[in-house]
Amino acid sequence: MGASEWVSTSMPYLTPRKEGQPDAWGAEAASRGHRGRQRIVHAGEVVAPPEVAELLGVAEGTDVVVRRRIMYLDDQPYELTDTYYPAPIARGTRLAGTAKIPGGAVTLLAELGHIGVRVREDVIARMPRAEEREALQTGPVEPVLQLTRTTLDGDDRPIQVDRMTMPADRQRLRYEIRIG
Repeated sequence: MGASEWVSTSMPYLTPRKEGQPDAWGAEAASRGHRGRQRIVHAGEVVAPPEVAELLGVAEGTDVVVRRRIMYLDDQPYELTDTYYPAPIARGTRLAGTAKIPGGAVTLLAELGHIGVRVREDVIARMPRAEEREALQTGPVEPVLQLTRTTLDGDDRPIQVDRMTMPADRQRLRYEIRIG
């Protein structure tokens, strides 16, 4: 699927879902006549990578909770997503497990009293690492986009960092900004 066929916006992924609503990825795919699913390949506590530690405002070497997923569109790998949470927020919750979370993680965070009110996103283009090429089933010279999203609460504390890696030719990111 080329970039001209799929345009992604961030807003559906930042808003808690209503009870009974599917996760944002499944809903977005279904709205376009496709099937979106995800496979959680790992969940639990890890030492925060240096950039993630900085974005979460924790010291290097601090444990955080991560959920690593492969997102599929019509059974084809479409995106690699690692989501990191401060351990005090996620430890002992469904965020630290591999089971699917009804309504998605943003909904669970809201239920736990952690509501995102500000988001910062950084996008870079780069060549994929070998394990990313293999997981995404891309060729050796196909670049990827890496989107890093930091979600902050009303007190400007980071509550979540997402790092998404996607083949550049399959994605076009759209940002709409409302002024005033």
